[in-house]
Amino acid sequence: MDKINNFIEIDDLLNPKLSKSQIEVIEMMNGVPVDLKEDAVLEAAQKCTGLTDFGDQGFKERLRVQLLSVSEDQKLNNLGRASIFADCVRYASNRLLFEDLLKRHPEILNEKIANPIIVAGLPRSGTTHLLNLLASDKRLSSVPYWESREPLPLPHEKPKWDDSDPRYERCQAAWEQQNVMLPLLKAMHEMSPDHVHEELELENLDFSSYNLEWLAHVPRWRDYYYSHDQTPHYIYMKNVLKALQWLRGGERWILKCPQHMEQLPVLLKTFPDASVVLTHRDPVAVVASIVTMLAYGQRLKYSQVDPKTLVEYWADRIERLLKECVRDRFSLPDGKIMDLPFQEFMDDDLGAVKKIYQLAELEFNETSELELSAYLDNNPRGKYGRVAYHLERDFGVSPVDLQERFLFYYKHYQVKEIY
Repeated sequence: MDKINNFIEIDDLLNPKLSKSQIEVIEMMNGVPVDLKEDAVLEAAQKCTGLTDFGDQGFKERLRVQLLSVSEDQKLNNLGRASIFADCVRYASNRLLFEDLLKRHPEILNEKIANPIIVAGLPRSGTTHLLNLLASDKRLSSVPYWESREPLPLPHEKPKWDDSDPRYERCQAAWEQQNVMLPLLKAMHEMSPDHVHEELELENLDFSSYNLEWLAHVPRWRDYYYSHDQTPHYIYMKNVLKALQWLRGGERWILKCPQHMEQLPVLLKTFPDASVVLTHRDPVAVVASIVTMLAYGQRLKYSQVDPKTLVEYWADRIERLLKECVRDRFSLPDGKIMDLPFQEFMDDDLGAVKKIYQLAELEFNETSELELSAYLDNNPRGKYGRVAYHLERDFGVSPVDLQERFLFYYKHYQVKEIY
């Protein structure tokens, strides 16, 4: 790895030079059996929480398809399999905790998630930065990463809602471990405990989202997800948000997930009074960023990095996402949806935010300007360095050739080609 002028050049992307600690972790996990079966996940969750009622049993089919899809990824090593198994246990545990809370307090469902601001843009198009910037306005409620991982406390733990909460401490430990094992990942996507995260984690309690596609090569799950209406799973996620609001207060939410781009009708059916911001970036730059980030992360969880599969899968995946967005965006009424080009946001953060506030009918006052400006001062772009992307050098794909499949998108959105 070379770092020049704050740009990070990863020179071992496809043939990783693993550190001693990385090798030790991989070898240690090779001896740990991983049972990618539904019963193993559910039993582990029940043991973790001491609870048994998962609510509606329909999620089990989705869990089975997810686990089968992961088991079909032949290049995923035991560490990768164990990591996904642990995620599934965490989601199932969170589901048990939520269903238990709802059973004891059915009034939670009377909570109103009113007038949320929702960022729904391409992955790697500034959505995370925009989310965290908006969330620095203390009038808005958001989900920090630590809380998204464990939205409800275990029965024997009391929520403290600060850095002494056991859930926060577990997330902090995971963040520190990630920085040791994958030190450059934070330059591409920060996952510190306080960093505001996607509500996608809450949707995972119902085991239906595109999240698994980021963790393994799972075309079976992708096709299953696409063939099912996501409305009930968005409603489930909204109900978890209601539980968080009931527990800790708050009146207006700022949310974000790229998946929403391909689920706009479902999103607006679930949140009919939402103000939606669609961020747009050259999809070739998006693909280059995605595959570089994933290839870097795969050094720990894959026996071999497969550049061709990565590019083919994610070019197709972004094309699908954009086609759904273009189809639905131009059939929806204006007034509560705005388009935000990536470069416009990069050139003038606060100017873009003022437009969003106008859309959302939220006053941009002196206090909010101070809060947002403080966030920008403390979180400059390239805080951890900027990773250089080399689509042709590392993945053998010409950016010009890749642009051909996105002509339909360029037709509607004059994104500045910055790749």
